[in-house]
Amino acid sequence: MSKKVIIVGGVAGGASAAARLRRLDEKAHIVMFERNQYISFANCGLPYYIGGSIKERSKLLVQTPEAMYKRFNIDIRTQSEVVAINPAANTVTVRNLASGEQYEESYDQMILSPGAKPIRPNVPGVDHTSIVSLRNLADTDRIKEKVTQSDTKSAVVIGGGFIGIEMAENLKELGLEVALVQSGDQILSPFDGEMSGMMAKELEDNGVKLLFKQQVLSFSPLEHNRVEVRLSSGMVVQTELVISAIGVTPDTAFLQGSGLTFGSRGHIVVNDQMETNLPNIYAVGDAVEVTDFVSGRQTAIPLAGLANKQGRIAADNVAGLKTTFKGSQGTSIIKVFGITGAATGNNEKTLREQGIAYRVTYVHPNSHAGYYPGAVPMSLKLLFNDEGRILGAQAVGRDGVDKRIDTIATVMRLKGTVVDLTELELAYAPPFSSAKDPVNMAGYTAENILSGVTEVFVTEQLTSRDEQNAILVDVRSKMEHDNGHIPGSILIPVDELRGRLDELDRSKEIWVYCQVGLRGYTASRILQQNGYKVRNLTGGYKTYLLTQYTPKKNEQPPVQAEAAVETVTAGLKETAAAALQADATLDACGLCCPGPLIQVKQQIDGLKADDVLKVTATDPGFYEDIQAWAGMTHNRVEKLTKHQDGTIEAFVRKGDSEIASEANQAVVQGPDNSTMIVFSGDLDKAIASFIIANGAASSGKKVTMFFTFWGLNVIRRPEKITVSKSLIGRMFGMMMPRGSRKLSLSKMNMMGMGAKMIRGVMSSNNVSSLEELIETAISQGVEVVACQMSMDLMGIQKEELIDGVKIAGVGYYLGKADQSGINLFI
Repeated sequence: MSKKVIIVGGVAGGASAAARLRRLDEKAHIVMFERNQYISFANCGLPYYIGGSIKERSKLLVQTPEAMYKRFNIDIRTQSEVVAINPAANTVTVRNLASGEQYEESYDQMILSPGAKPIRPNVPGVDHTSIVSLRNLADTDRIKEKVTQSDTKSAVVIGGGFIGIEMAENLKELGLEVALVQSGDQILSPFDGEMSGMMAKELEDNGVKLLFKQQVLSFSPLEHNRVEVRLSSGMVVQTELVISAIGVTPDTAFLQGSGLTFGSRGHIVVNDQMETNLPNIYAVGDAVEVTDFVSGRQTAIPLAGLANKQGRIAADNVAGLKTTFKGSQGTSIIKVFGITGAATGNNEKTLREQGIAYRVTYVHPNSHAGYYPGAVPMSLKLLFNDEGRILGAQAVGRDGVDKRIDTIATVMRLKGTVVDLTELELAYAPPFSSAKDPVNMAGYTAENILSGVTEVFVTEQLTSRDEQNAILVDVRSKMEHDNGHIPGSILIPVDELRGRLDELDRSKEIWVYCQVGLRGYTASRILQQNGYKVRNLTGGYKTYLLTQYTPKKNEQPPVQAEAAVETVTAGLKETAAAALQADATLDACGLCCPGPLIQVKQQIDGLKADDVLKVTATDPGFYEDIQAWAGMTHNRVEKLTKHQDGTIEAFVRKGDSEIASEANQAVVQGPDNSTMIVFSGDLDKAIASFIIANGAASSGKKVTMFFTFWGLNVIRRPEKITVSKSLIGRMFGMMMPRGSRKLSLSKMNMMGMGAKMIRGVMSSNNVSSLEELIETAISQGVEVVACQMSMDLMGIQKEELIDGVKIAGVGYYLGKADQSGINLFI
C-alpha cells in the first residue's frame, strides 16, 4: 500500500519537495495544501514586475496547479488552509477558504512549509488601505494597481532590507518620489556599514531620500486616500503609498500547541535531515531554524535558495535517502540601480556578537583588465581567522561582483582557506578578468597578513591611535594628498620614501596609507626592512572614505537628467550646458586613482585657455576628485554626470594659464622655503651655495640643496671607501676629486694654487671653510640631497658620501621646489 504524504504550503520549499518526492516515489499519494490561488510563483521577482522590468505577470508563475498535476500527479488543493495539526491522530485540520467548510485529512508523513509573513508596524493607523506589504501575488496586484494610478506621485518605504531596497528602486524607476525610512544607521544588515554605504549612496544618487535612525510613530489618514507618516524625529511625510518592509516572522501560529519545538523567535526546530521533534513530520523554508555554517549556531535565514534545497532534502528523507542539510552561509545578492552588492558568511557585527576572533582585508580591483574597455572598480572585503579559514566576504561594484562572491562561497563551503584563494586557477581573458583575479588578490593580501609580511590597521582604529607614539603617513602623490587625506597625516610619497627615511622617528610606530592599499603595502615593506615598526591601512584611503558616508540631511532628491544618475552643471544656463561642445576628449575608463587625474592634467596642459575637455572615467572617486582638482588648479568643471552604468562624464574648461600660475604660486609657494640645485663641482660655487644656504637657514627658512652630477663631488668623503663598482664607475672615481678639499676653482685655478689661495684668504678673514659651512648647514637642518640618477650614472655609492646626506630622485626635488619661494641653480 502506498504511503500518503501531506505538504503544507507551496512556493519554494513545498513545491520543490513535492516535485522531488514524486521523482523518487511514483506510488506515493502526495497532497499539497496551499491557502492562496498560486502554488509556485517567483516571489523574488515581484518588485521587478511592479517596477516594469518584468513586463508580463504570467512570467511570475513558475508552476500552475493544472500543470503540476498533469506532470507529477499530485493532489493539489488551493485556497485550502491548514489551521491545525494533530500528531497523535496523524491528521490535519483543513479549512476550504472558498466554501468555509472544515475537514480532517490523514497522513503517514508530513512536510511543513508555511513560510514567513511580513511584520506589521505596531503603531496607530497601520490598517490604512494605502499601507501594504509585499508577500504574494495578491499584494503585488494591489501595489501594481496603486502605482499606475495618475494621482500616485510618491511612496514611503519602511525598512532597509532586501525587499525594502528593491521596492524603493522599482518605485523610483516608475517616476515616483521615494523616501526610505530605516530605524538603524545602515541598510542591508548582511553587509557591514562601509559596504552597505556604497549602496545607500547609489540610492541617494538616484533620487531616493534616505531617512536613517527614524522610527514610525503613527499613520494618519488624509484626503484622497493619502496617508501622513509621523516619524520619531518630528518629521512628517505625506504620501499616496506606504510599503511596509520591516522584516518577516515565521507563519507558525497554527502550529502552536501541537507539540512541535520552536526556537526563541518562533521558528520550527529541525535536525540536519529536516525532521522536527515529532515523528514523521518534517519542516522546511523560512519557518525553520538553520545552522550557521560559519559559527555552528542556530539562526534564521529567509532565502529562496535555502527553501528549495531544504524541500529537496526533506523529500529525500521521506523517500528513505539519508540526505543532510549542512548549514547555511547566507549567500545573498542584490541589485541597487547600477551597482550590485553580494555577501556570503558572517559580517563583522555577527562575528563580534558571537565572540569569534577575525581578521579583515580589503581590495579595490577592476572587474576585468583595466586596459580593456568597460573595466569598472569593485570593492571586496574578506574576513578570516588566524588559521586562514574564510569567515565571510562582501563585494560591491557595477560588474563581476556575483562571480567573485560565488567563488569565495564555494571555497568556504569546501572549508578552504585564504591560501586556497591564492591558488585558484580562474578563467582569464581581458574582457572577463585580470591575470590576478580579484579573488586571488583578496587571498594574497590575507596571506600576507597571516604570514607576518605586513601588519594592517582598519579605519576605526584611527580614533585610538596614540599620536605621540604613532606617525600617520600618506604615501600617495602630492596631487592625491591635496585632493583629500586623513586628518593628521603627513605626506611622503612612496617613490621618495627611501630617500626620506630620516624624517621618520624610528622609536615611533609608522601607520601608512595610500589610495587602495597597494602602495601602502610597498611602503610598509620598505620601512619594515629598514628597521621601522609599521602598519598599512587595509583598503587604503578609499576604504576610509567608505566609512565616512552619511546620508544627506533632509535634502530634496537631486534633479534627474535623462539616462543619468546625477548631473551637476556649473556656471551655465541649462540650454548652454546641454549644447556644450568639447575641444578634446579623454577616455580614462578602467584607470584607478590617481590615473584619471594625471591623464586630465596632461590633456589640459596641451589645451588653450577656455578650451573644453570631455572626460569619461569609471573610478567612483573621480566624481569628487575632478571637482577638487579643478578648484585647486583654477580650471572649471562645466558639467559633471554620473551615468547608470557607472561611467562618470566631466566637461572641464581650461582656465587662464597665467592667472592660474600666479594663483598657484600664491597658494603653494612659501616665503619660508628655499631650494637650490648644485650642479657644479667648483670650489667657489660650492662655497657660495653653502653661504647662501646657511644664511637662509639662519633666518628661519627651510632649505633643500639638491646635488647632481659634478656637484656630488662636494659631498663625497675625502677618504677612499671600498665598494663594489663597475669599470666605468671606477674610472669616474679616479678622475673626479674625492671630497670638498680636492675641489678646484672655476676660474684662475692655476694648477690648484688658486684653490689654496682662496682658502687662505677665507681663513685670514675669519670666514668659515667649506667643510665648516657644510657641517653648519647640516646642523641647522638644511636638507642635503644627492640625486640618485646622477649617482648611478657616475658610479658613486651611498657609502662614499658624507654623513647626513639623503638619497632621492628628481620628483623629491620638484616637490620641495613647488613649496618654495626661492629656487636657485648653481
